[in-house]
Amino acid sequence: MGIYALAFVAFALDLARRGARATVPAEVPSAVERRAEAATAQQAGGGSTTTLTRISTRVEDEVHRGGETSKSLRVAFALTILGFVFHLAADIFRGVAAGRVPWANMWEFSMTGTLVIVGVFLLVNLRFDLKYLGTFVLGLVCILLMIATVRYYVPVVPLPPALQSYWLVIHIMVAILGTAFFALGFALSALQLLQVRRERQVEESKPQQFRFLATMPGSQTLENLAYRVNIVGFIFWTFTLIAGAIWAEKAWGRYWGWDTKEVWTFIIWVIYAGYIHARATRGWRGSRSAWLAIIGFSAVMFNFGVVNVFFHGLHAYSGL
Repeated sequence: MGIYALAFVAFALDLARRGARATVPAEVPSAVERRAEAATAQQAGGGSTTTLTRISTRVEDEVHRGGETSKSLRVAFALTILGFVFHLAADIFRGVAAGRVPWANMWEFSMTGTLVIVGVFLLVNLRFDLKYLGTFVLGLVCILLMIATVRYYVPVVPLPPALQSYWLVIHIMVAILGTAFFALGFALSALQLLQVRRERQVEESKPQQFRFLATMPGSQTLENLAYRVNIVGFIFWTFTLIAGAIWAEKAWGRYWGWDTKEVWTFIIWVIYAGYIHARATRGWRGSRSAWLAIIGFSAVMFNFGVVNVFFHGLHAYSGL
């Protein structure tokens, strides 16, 4: 947690540097200026396409100008990797001490879940440069680990009979992977909403908030990335729902019993299915799709932090 906290501070310093280097509003053409320039080009004839392309490029350059990688960002990413190594070692040692996989109660699920969130963040950065999400991801991980340390810690105890199954390995790990991708999609969607607000301010030549966003991808790029990440999470969550039903039949003799945990797992699946369907077929783009993704991840956190602790049922294996 200490290493992750240092990484969070370093990522925050990088955001501050980005804000300092962001383009001042006066350098960005206002909406009126762009329309006037386009009209002049059309009256001149022949050069309208080139001029409009140049205008669009100027706006896009203003929205995404990251510059070179800062020292604080390199330090932050290195600290994240170091923290991940210590985190992985702690998780492995917990599993060795328990003599089983380390995700059979709330404490162990918190440890492994946050480990996988950081792991997915590091893995996705091999394909896409999403280091600018570090503040959001590490902030979330630090909060979850802090709550788990204060509220969820339990010593190693034997597994209840219902959990003594290979489905514990399959079902829970797939659920953790789905949660990790949903967390990354949540961070992208939250950043998208901030970017939409800033782009409107740029369009209307208003004083800008969150100036560091000028060095990050535009809202449409963030939305597309969030959509792709959430689809991966949705696939994992679908398998979680199916595997859970199969395990329930083996453990309790029925596939579905409207247990609180089962209902909330299904609610999460419906929210993300609606998000994917609405964006793909109904044309829900922009802020509406981002809010759906945020609502979906909020349901995931409610399922983990509230349903597991305060609701009783056949899935009451929090260990608290």
